[in-house]
Amino acid sequence: MRLTAVYKKTPEGYIGFVEELPGANTQAATIEEARQSLCEAVELIVETNRELSEDQIKGQDFIKEELQVAA
Repeated sequence: MRLTAVYKKTPEGYIGFVEELPGANTQAATIEEARQSLCEAVELIVETNRELSEDQIKGQDFIKEELQVAA
């Protein structure tokens, strides 16, 4: 999965967000900390969304397959 991280320098450090994934954002003292925190945020969002989706389709007839997108 390839996503675009955007970082902005602030007086307190850095803020970061992912263009393609609303809700994936962070704030940290250093760019390195912001990068690490943003990766963790993305992992948590994807994991949580997957769990929510599994709960919604549980017990239903569905087709589940891997999707690859070239952007």
